[in-house]
Amino acid sequence: MNNIKTTVIENEINGLDTDQLKESILKSLEGKSLKKVLLVPPDITRLNSGAGIITSLYYDLFENVHIDVLPALGTHVPMTRDEQVAFFGSKIPAERFLVHDWRNGVSKIGSIPADFVEEVSGGLMRESVDVEVSNYLLDPSYDLILSIGQVVPHEVVGMANYTKNIVVGCGGSRFINISHMLGAVCGMEQIMGKDHSPVRKVFDYAEEYFISKLPLEYVLTVTVTEGERTDILGFYIGKNRDVFERAVALSRKHNLIYLDSPIKTCVVWLDEREFHSTWLGNKAIYRTRMAMADNGHLIIIAPGVKTFGEDPEIDRLIRKFGYIGRKKILDLCKTEPELQNNLSAAAHLIHGSADGRFKVTYATEKLSREEIEGVDFNYLPLKEAVLMYNIKNLKSGYNAMPDGEEVFYIENPALGLWALKDI
Repeated sequence: MNNIKTTVIENEINGLDTDQLKESILKSLEGKSLKKVLLVPPDITRLNSGAGIITSLYYDLFENVHIDVLPALGTHVPMTRDEQVAFFGSKIPAERFLVHDWRNGVSKIGSIPADFVEEVSGGLMRESVDVEVSNYLLDPSYDLILSIGQVVPHEVVGMANYTKNIVVGCGGSRFINISHMLGAVCGMEQIMGKDHSPVRKVFDYAEEYFISKLPLEYVLTVTVTEGERTDILGFYIGKNRDVFERAVALSRKHNLIYLDSPIKTCVVWLDEREFHSTWLGNKAIYRTRMAMADNGHLIIIAPGVKTFGEDPEIDRLIRKFGYIGRKKILDLCKTEPELQNNLSAAAHLIHGSADGRFKVTYATEKLSREEIEGVDFNYLPLKEAVLMYNIKNLKSGYNAMPDGEEVFYIENPALGLWALKDI
């Protein structure tokens, strides 16, 4: 493989401009002789990751190099052409985009022993895990694979990205299922916002023994967003774990929001360009649960949410079993083959439940009251919610409403983790 250089650049005050990003990219490519490159960015569900502009910059900067783009879909639906243009710009032709198939388009490259999973989970799970990745990643004609993505608190692994983009974003069904259930069994509160979680240790095993053999480098960002503006505070390029650790440190500083007291009423806005399902929209629940007051109320205003799962089969399972709580889902996993064969769906149902501790209300117009209440959420008509909580008049954080109610407003739940200071 060509020479690997570690490149790190940070600007916590003003963010990084395009010229600085270009300079870092060019520096990382010095000495590399390339004919064919695979770019692996996230899809549009990571709209504020900075990965769209970075992918476009790479495409522009490579000269006389064949470029393919493989969005790390995981279990998400493939991107439409409109989404590709909205996220990456119009310069990358449609024919350069590949589609990841998490069920049929993967190959096994190794297996993580059950003993290791048992050790890192503290005895809560004993399962071997097949490491499967997209067949595109195994194509020997690629001189270089660049995994592009955002480091941010995450409900399954603790801090998103690095190897996650490969083993989940471009991974197979068994790895996705087991890793998600491992996170659910170990408990989100013990994982979110942390680097060395049980799930991350499984990812690190896959990285050390299997993924490191690929001609792969990581391109990581840390971002903050206000309104329509996203600033890239940190940009990291390299092969080794230290680039991820640098990004984790910065993300924990800017993307973890600690509060003095529990939130009684929380209003979360889901941008319809980014959130089309509760599979994605339930970040509103994951990322606020450690800050919500007992008997509090979480109102999720979701104009674009039109389904539960990103995948038709998972959508069916969510509709069938609902967000009924951790204990009930774990009990059902012992008796229901459908959940046993779709552990990522079971894990999602655990993650998406407030376990009766606080009330969750979805305000949408593309799913009916019957559908929302059928999965154990409360329903509020979208028009009514928008009148009650006009997001144009709300600022991030606490707001005093005209009737005296105090509301905590979150513009995008995917960009942070909210928790009490004493947690």
